[in-house]
Amino acid sequence: VEDGLLDPKRTIQIGIRGAQNFMDGIDFSLDSGMRVVFMEEFFDRGVKEVIKDALDTVGDGPTYISFDVDGLDPVFAPGTGTPEVGGITTIEAQTLLRGLKGLNLIGADVVEVAPPFDQTGNTALVGATMMYEILCLLADRFK
Repeated sequence: VEDGLLDPKRTIQIGIRGAQNFMDGIDFSLDSGMRVVFMEEFFDRGVKEVIKDALDTVGDGPTYISFDVDGLDPVFAPGTGTPEVGGITTIEAQTLLRGLKGLNLIGADVVEVAPPFDQTGNTALVGATMMYEILCLLADRFK
C-alpha cells in the first residue's frame, strides 16, 4: 500500500479479532481505506454475506489471495505464531474460498503455518487444504 503496489480500496481483511490485533496495524488498514471485517461482523452477517462483500470489494481487477492461517480458530489450526480463540472454522474458510469462484485471480499464498507449534500436524493439513481450495480457484479460471 505504501509503495502504491496494492490498492487499499480493493483490499479486504476477513476475520480480524483479539486484543493483540485490535489496534496494531488495524488503524493503518482502516485509515488507508481497506475493508476490514472483524470476526464479530463475520459471525453476525454470515459467510455468504461476507463473500458478497469480498466480491464487491475486489471487483473484476487482478486479485491476489493471502490466506493467513491465524484467522482460523486455533482448535483447527494451533500451529501458528498468533493463535487467538474465536476464529473462523475450517468449513467457513472453505465456503469462503469456494465462494470466490470467478475472481480474476492471479496468485495466492497461505501464510503463518508453523508446524513446530502443532504436535498434531493438523495445521499443516489445514494449510495444505486451504491452498488446494485456492489452486482449484486458479484452475477454474483457466478452464
